[in-house]
Amino acid sequence: MIGMYRGRYLLVLAGLLGAALAAAQTGPGETSPQAIQETSRAGNAEEKPELPRVYRDLSLGMSLEDLKGALKQDELFNFRGDRDVSFLPIGEQNLVETTGFSFIKRALFQLRSGKLFAMAFTMNTELVDHYSIFTVFVQKYGEPDILDPKQAVWESADTRIAIERPLTVKYMDMQVFKELLDTAQTKESQELRIREDFLNGF
Repeated sequence: MIGMYRGRYLLVLAGLLGAALAAAQTGPGETSPQAIQETSRAGNAEEKPELPRVYRDLSLGMSLEDLKGALKQDELFNFRGDRDVSFLPIGEQNLVETTGFSFIKRALFQLRSGKLFAMAFTMNTELVDHYSIFTVFVQKYGEPDILDPKQAVWESADTRIAIERPLTVKYMDMQVFKELLDTAQTKESQELRIREDFLNGF
């Protein structure tokens, strides 16, 4: 059972961090995401509107009980109560996974220390398209800080929002995102060192 939850956690975490971690691995002559972000911000003299931490009645930082209550009351989600809630022994986290109706096909919520830090909504592309959602975000919050073929990302000191292809919208607490990204990069560096040590043994 623990192995099943561990595998699900790693899949969810990979989805949340994968694009950012891949973007951080730039080779010679490539532009880092930090440089792209700084260039974008430097080119936009106007202060951007504050990024939302709330979608409908779902808010980053809310408790598990508040999250379950909000999902039960929202007609866009087919939330089945505790059957859709898993406890993840890694870092004492909870994962809430539910299907949706209409525009939302599937939703994932991750909590750490009892607080919601990540929300991911996979959209029904038969009813809503990537361009429409992207256009709304640009109109409300300005040009993205990071833009590449896989994702558009808006970042502030507190919040990170990504629109990923084919069409998933993700909200994440920026502080937790940085902590998880640092952990992932440290783990990858350790694995690279182990590989180099192995190769040098020949």
